[in-house]
Amino acid sequence: MIKKEIAIGLLIGLIVNCIGFIICVFIFSAIASQNLSFSETIEASIKNDSFGSLIVLGAIPNLFVFFSFIKKNNIYKARGVLLATLIAAICIAISKFG
Repeated sequence: MIKKEIAIGLLIGLIVNCIGFIICVFIFSAIASQNLSFSETIEASIKNDSFGSLIVLGAIPNLFVFFSFIKKNNIYKARGVLLATLIAAICIAISKFG
């Protein structure tokens, strides 16, 4: 039962992180002076070494999900969201140093 709760929290955290990442990419592509597509924005962020920043900004909504699980006393789901955030941090480290 506990592993199932953590897996649900992990899945929710990863989905929220991906949605936040996609929203950040669309915002940055809209703000850019050139009209870049989704993939062009990602390529430009990799080239400019700011891909990790997009991942970090995409992980911010995990904060709200984490605290909502804590408030509802779903501790194990909150642990899953925390695990998803750690996975995002590992991805950032790989993109910076890899």
